[in-house]
Amino acid sequence: MKRLLLLRHAKSAWPDGVEDHDRPLSDRGRRDAPRMGAYIAAAGLRPDFALVSSARRTQETWALVAPALGEACPALAVPSIYEAEPATILAAIQGVPEESGTLLVIGHNPGFEALAALLGPQGDPDALARMKTKYPTAGLAVIECNGPRWADITPGAGRLEAFVTPKTLP
Repeated sequence: MKRLLLLRHAKSAWPDGVEDHDRPLSDRGRRDAPRMGAYIAAAGLRPDFALVSSARRTQETWALVAPALGEACPALAVPSIYEAEPATILAAIQGVPEESGTLLVIGHNPGFEALAALLGPQGDPDALARMKTKYPTAGLAVIECNGPRWADITPGAGRLEAFVTPKTLP
């Protein structure tokens, strides 16, 4: 069984004259990202591999999440998941090394919200309801995927175990 963590980037800023791909995190984003990393570690969800969109805000999110995990985690910047459709994100996931048991993907909406709903249509009723209401910045979907290989992950092949946001953390 594989575990997939879909973390939407933390809150970004909108500076004048900066292209979307190059937008940095806001002050709130810089506060929320390490909190989400600490939650991932405390909940025993430490990833052993990470895919991160090439956008500045996702790279900054990863830079703040990674130290909170407590253990080194190899990460790969993946330009194709920048503001991608669910099928493109899923293709990147399916190419992850099979020895990875828990995968963290940091990216963007609306692709993440759609992919989480596609992969984990069943699961914790409260988590499903909250995720359907809104997938905010720094939102984290935890999906247990059926099957022993990332290449076999397909729509409906998972179960939403948790949906955590900075506002739901103590």
